[in-house]
Amino acid sequence: MNKQNSKYRWVVFASVLFTYFLIVSQRTAPGLITDKLMSEFNVTAATIGFIASIQFFAYAGLQVPIGILSDRFGPNFFLIIGTFLTGTGTLMYSLAQNETLLLIARLIVGTGDSAIWVNLVLILSQWFKGNEFVKLLGMAGVCGSLGFLLATVPFSLWISLIGWRSSFLSMGILLFLCGILLYIVLIHLPKQMAKNNRLPVSSLKKIKAEPEKTMVILKRIFTNRQAWAAFFCHFGAVGTYVGFIGSWAVPYGTSVFDMSLSAASQFIMIGLFGAIIGAPVVTMVSSRIHSIKKPYLIIHCMIFLSWATFLIFNGKPPLFMLIVLFFIIGFGNGASALTFAVVRQSFDSKEVGVATGFANMGGFLSAVLLPSIFGTVLDTIQTADQSIGYFYGFIIPVTFSLLGLFGGLLIKEKQQEVTQSKELTY
Repeated sequence: MNKQNSKYRWVVFASVLFTYFLIVSQRTAPGLITDKLMSEFNVTAATIGFIASIQFFAYAGLQVPIGILSDRFGPNFFLIIGTFLTGTGTLMYSLAQNETLLLIARLIVGTGDSAIWVNLVLILSQWFKGNEFVKLLGMAGVCGSLGFLLATVPFSLWISLIGWRSSFLSMGILLFLCGILLYIVLIHLPKQMAKNNRLPVSSLKKIKAEPEKTMVILKRIFTNRQAWAAFFCHFGAVGTYVGFIGSWAVPYGTSVFDMSLSAASQFIMIGLFGAIIGAPVVTMVSSRIHSIKKPYLIIHCMIFLSWATFLIFNGKPPLFMLIVLFFIIGFGNGASALTFAVVRQSFDSKEVGVATGFANMGGFLSAVLLPSIFGTVLDTIQTADQSIGYFYGFIIPVTFSLLGLFGGLLIKEKQQEVTQSKELTY
């Protein structure tokens, strides 16, 4: 018996995905209390934007190093450490007494979060066969969207009930418990099973080969057209959505449309429903027509036109149209799973961790830049009609989504047979 035939793999799957679900919720949860933080700490919108972006800066900057280390030394350790770091940062955030501590806390959260996705992918690839792996990766994408969903109405109600500090404190404690769970599930129990001959030791370890020099791998990745195509695709589809919803979506609803915190959070859920639907639908279409580039180009066109619509209506489209726009933008975020279909199709197993990290870095570099630039625009353009400030702010996601469309054009389609032969390399 080996790992990929063991029923225990489903315990691994459930434990890893539950942890990912909670961690994703903490990427955008601070966006629910933007106004509270500005009032309590007496800081500007630009400061809050910078604090929100610092976690994505850490996330983006560490993607390639984490990919290299995980390829070399295995993913279990880094996933567990990432979970504990995220829990530590969340606890610090709940106890912070000034904006400096808020900044440090989000930096720690971003550092921990940077280790999660790449290692989740590698762990699932070890425990599941190729035909299972591709399907479960789609489920992981849906799980991430559900994590974002948790950070809307459910978490805002929790904040209203016990206060923002107690809410983040309880989440930090829960993440610490998840770190302990992962240690038991990924390291302790497999060792015990190996001793009892229920799981061979050989199945717990990767076959060691002479590692290729890091600089050789990096040079190959950074000069690869497909790598940059995946980078820009993720930059346009993910970063604009995550960066906006994680910092300015709720304030946009409350200040421009005079919504309550709960109502604005509920409104944003429309985009999250789009994200949940986007991954399975677009992946299915891509498989049916045997093409990644064609559906992804259409998706990027839709994302670009949706953000451009905010400019057409001077930053304040009708409410019914806003529902459609957020749904499409969210749908595009879910469809960004095709970014990793490009990676899976294009790279060998010995460099897939680095390539995955590089592509993922694109989305979160965008998420780094958008909140702080958007906040600076709002601070600069202050008028009685707040929709004017948001109008100029929306120029940013329009520009970023245009870069995503450029990435879609860069994709070089490969034969379907190649894709199938490399299923296990994602």
